Amino acid sequence: MIRTAALDALPVREAVPELLAALDGHGTAVLCAPPGTGKTTLVPLVLAGLVGAGPVRRVIVAEPRRIAARAAARRMAWLLGERTGQRVGFTVRGERSVGADTVVEVVTTGVLLQRLQRDQELSGVDVVVLDECHERHLDADTVAAFLLDVRSALRPELRLLAASATTDAEGWARLLGDAPVVEAAGVAHPVEVVWAPPTQPVRPPHGMRVDPALLTHVAATVRRALAERDGDVLCFLPGVGEIARVARQLGPLPGVEVLQVHGRAPAAVQDAVLAGSADGRRVVLATAVAESSLTVPGVRVVVDCGLAREPRVDHARGLGALTTVRASQAAARQRAGRAGREAPGAVYRCWTEAEHLRLTRFPAPEIKVADLAAFALQAACWGDPSADGLALLDAPPGGAMAAARSVLTAIGAVDDRGRATDRGARMARLGLHPRLARALLDGAAEVGGRRAAEVVALLSEEPPREYGDDLAAAWRAARRGGDGYAARWLQEVRRLASSAGNHPERGSDESAAGLVAALAFPERVARARGGGSFLMASGTGAEVAQGSGLATADWLAVAVADRPVQAASARVRLAAVVDEQTARLAAGHLSTEGEEVHWEDGDVVARRVARLGAIELSVRPLKHPDATLVRISLLDGLARDGLGLLRWTRDAQGLRERLAFLHRVLGEPWPDVSDAALLARPDAWLEPELSRARRRADLGRIEAGAALNRLLPWATGEAARLDELAPERIQVPSGSRIRVEYGGEQPVLAVKLQEMFGLDGTPTVAGVPVLVHLLSPAGRPAAVTADLANFWRDGYRAVRAELRGRYPKHPWPEDPTAAEPTRFTKARLKQ
Repeated sequence: MIRTAALDALPVREAVPELLAALDGHGTAVLCAPPGTGKTTLVPLVLAGLVGAGPVRRVIVAEPRRIAARAAARRMAWLLGERTGQRVGFTVRGERSVGADTVVEVVTTGVLLQRLQRDQELSGVDVVVLDECHERHLDADTVAAFLLDVRSALRPELRLLAASATTDAEGWARLLGDAPVVEAAGVAHPVEVVWAPPTQPVRPPHGMRVDPALLTHVAATVRRALAERDGDVLCFLPGVGEIARVARQLGPLPGVEVLQVHGRAPAAVQDAVLAGSADGRRVVLATAVAESSLTVPGVRVVVDCGLAREPRVDHARGLGALTTVRASQAAARQRAGRAGREAPGAVYRCWTEAEHLRLTRFPAPEIKVADLAAFALQAACWGDPSADGLALLDAPPGGAMAAARSVLTAIGAVDDRGRATDRGARMARLGLHPRLARALLDGAAEVGGRRAAEVVALLSEEPPREYGDDLAAAWRAARRGGDGYAARWLQEVRRLASSAGNHPERGSDESAAGLVAALAFPERVARARGGGSFLMASGTGAEVAQGSGLATADWLAVAVADRPVQAASARVRLAAVVDEQTARLAAGHLSTEGEEVHWEDGDVVARRVARLGAIELSVRPLKHPDATLVRISLLDGLARDGLGLLRWTRDAQGLRERLAFLHRVLGEPWPDVSDAALLARPDAWLEPELSRARRRADLGRIEAGAALNRLLPWATGEAARLDELAPERIQVPSGSRIRVEYGGEQPVLAVKLQEMFGLDGTPTVAGVPVLVHLLSPAGRPAAVTADLANFWRDGYRAVRAELRGRYPKHPWPEDPTAAEPTRFTKARLKQ
């Protein structure tokens, strides 16, 4: 019996006529409705003709999460007074409840992708609803792009509805061909915001790690909320591990049931959460799945830890995983709204109001931050390897797509033009990341289909931390069973084994675990460096936890690793022991052997090296390295360690300074002799000596002065004017020839004061007055001037008064301009 009262109570009912008119007139529409209004349950039933007077149509509802797909199907079936599998069914990976009479089928976006690849026309389907499109999951964006292709080329009558829990619908409306936007008002009760930051500083999240002090504070805030407010409490946490830790810290609460809801939770727990409680209060610890995908009844209070999990990938290091980030303002708003779904409520935010204003407005679209290998394979199988022709809200980043194509090419999923191979098409149908698909197909032939399926199932959903960091040990724990993870693992094993083929088993379980992990992540095979430290083929260091049994291994196949902020090495969370032969087999495409000549530790290193990525397998010295490579290495050495590697006499350094001065003052044809300029044109001044050099010592024998002479403007004849324009020495009135220093901004002439008697004007070089450093008879600085006439007139008297008593044997005339210049004492002058 249809539950008419429950259907009539759903607020979205008021918007149904406008929505139907929009779809009838345009074929596409965007529905904006807050969580709990019935957009996920009533709207598909109306579109299918199961509620109301419309014709019967087959409707597919695509949800981003398995838990949401099951919950939506069960809720719709309940509203019709049925069980799932009758007129409403669902299909998620590894589970299907669909019957002959099913007209509304709820699926995950991943399942719908597979279905579209098999049947691009989506035969028999009249309407597709993309639910929770505001979350911008990559599969949802991809499904939308494929469906728009289908509508454009094959099925213009296919209706497409994008349903969003937010009002930020402009982008989706534009993408769907300027589709009408229909808004449904929810029952919005006021929600009081309580700012409840920790009293002590907490460390920001990095990788998957969350500061335990924050979780302790969250547990305390839940207790506070129970004491200060009525109703059930919904607490948002980033992941399963944090949910478990907060649950342990809460412990038994009198009269309060603590429930944990997340994608891995058993169906019975999910049903209990969604059914509500007739007696007693509840604390529901949930991941982001409860933001909009699920409506939890009875909630009056939300406790928000302020964190979320988003995918990230480090293309340079081949590390990709979920990472903990600050939740966006949009996510915080969604979470708070859950407290006002049925009555006025409150949200306790575990951060300050000032911090809230600094949060990003919306979460980053997955296509901007995630590993795109699976997306690139889907696009290649669709016939658009570059994805340029797909209607996407955000274009995939070029670097991420290049990295994805590199992975797909290495595993044989696409050809050199990016088109999907038959092997790639088979991989795409497995419902796995392409890396894991490769491990399943290739691993099955080596270790047996069932065992390959078991290891890949372990890799597709990371085992609980209690299973440890040894993949083989985690495999044994999953086989023993007894927990929720093992049950899900076994279900996935059965699904994968049917696709792995019937191959005989070979080798031990330990070797099988290692090979399959290495096939999945070949750039993460790692060789020991000692002390629990390893070097992965990608070039990234990796370290196992202190006390780990993996520390003594010579080689590892690293399955799961993350790199904490500012850490030099990745942290190994799951790996298997392998040998070198297995590493070479799995990562054969990374094998190279060749001559390497480069500058290292201050000299040329020439050797023949066999490598597995960044890992050196064997090294032999080269007796006769390629001369061109040696020359390049020597130039690299000069760039790194400086031109001081050449032989610089005082005259050579002086010549360089004179040339630099002339280039600065006169410009061309006088050469630029800065480090950058000299290194940019070695052929012009370092040959033929550079090509004859073989090591650092040979550089030290190259006369830099003679080499610089080659840069003088001989062709124009200007070289002959070097001593005229920038003389090495200047003759002063005493007859001495004094060296000019050109190393500063202005040429410097350091000369004893008495030797300049009788000279009115300041000496110049290339039209630039020199800076005269006037010295005492002992050679100590007495005065500095660039205007000698002014010094004789205004400054000399004070200098004379000071030095006359200190050096009485030397002449100190009252009028230096009329005095005889000298290098000698008064007595010597009389002789």
